[in-house]
Amino acid sequence: MKLIKKMLSQASDTTRKSSFMPVPVFGYTQEAGFQFGAGALYSFYADKSDTLNRSSNFSFTSSYSTKKTYNFSVYGDAWSKGNLYHGLAELRLRKMPFNFYGIGPRTAQSDEHKLELRQIKLQFDLEKQLLKNLFSGVSIGFEDYKVVDRIGTGVFYRDPNISGRSGGKIVFAGISQSYDNRNSNNYPTKGFFGRISYQYGPEIFGQDNFSGSQIKLNLRQFFFINKHLVLGSQGIYHTVQSDHVPFYLLPQLGNDEIMRGYYTGRYRDKNLFAFQSELRYRYSSRFGAVLFAGTGTVWGRRDFTFNNFKPNLGAGLRYFYDPGKGLSVRIDYGLGEKKANEDRQSGFYVSLAEAF
Repeated sequence: MKLIKKMLSQASDTTRKSSFMPVPVFGYTQEAGFQFGAGALYSFYADKSDTLNRSSNFSFTSSYSTKKTYNFSVYGDAWSKGNLYHGLAELRLRKMPFNFYGIGPRTAQSDEHKLELRQIKLQFDLEKQLLKNLFSGVSIGFEDYKVVDRIGTGVFYRDPNISGRSGGKIVFAGISQSYDNRNSNNYPTKGFFGRISYQYGPEIFGQDNFSGSQIKLNLRQFFFINKHLVLGSQGIYHTVQSDHVPFYLLPQLGNDEIMRGYYTGRYRDKNLFAFQSELRYRYSSRFGAVLFAGTGTVWGRRDFTFNNFKPNLGAGLRYFYDPGKGLSVRIDYGLGEKKANEDRQSGFYVSLAEAF
């Protein structure tokens, strides 16, 4: 009863203490079998006395399945005292099945091809505040992919534009520029965030391994309506520039953060653009709900058309386990397009922290 009372308390925490939220991981898919594991998010302030110091958040996920697939990931988003330095770090090890449908914005459900991806990913970003709200940074990373196919036929082999069928490696370095005047990095109610990054991967490993550039642009704007309502909008653009891009590095439409309702990778190509808006209603310090809608598409070098934009919409619920930091557990359900002779695309998501 003491724990329940604490988890539902409306009292504000003025101590700015650290928080820890564990969640179980459990599910079933035909490809992976029964999956079980655990996830957690740990959050703290580098300077508790500074009310403008942003919270540092570290998330962890580990799962295993009855068909011997696994997923292990650690993600860190750290802020120093005075918000002078901002660091990002990601470690991912996974062996997971996934469905491949081809390349482009018009792939068909009937072309579903089951593959297995084994991935190692390491990435580190460090930004420094040069002027108020303005951050410049550098990044380095390494990725190693191995693709396993036990079918040997289908769209995965018919399309001559598909490269990297067995996997490959990439090392990259990059630069970034950000502007951020949001009033919170977890649950902003006003302000703007914009970040553009450029990464280059030199030709080190040869053969079918990737060499080239990628650019990512992420823009977010938040509008305070009243003490219960906030309107947020986000736009992203991602492009990969190279004469030959392995299919596993192509930008993919749909995940638990943007274009919710689409299977990640159902549509993939060299360029991706997506936009979404989310109306957030926070009934109390502990509970909230959202409505969201958006659109997006992928395209190659010269085949961009507005007719290929996909719609999405949905709703979700929020439980704020750390109201002071604005950290939440979210449940979302998203709907996508309904193509002829196919079921409407949709997705159900349980995640830690807001979508954007």
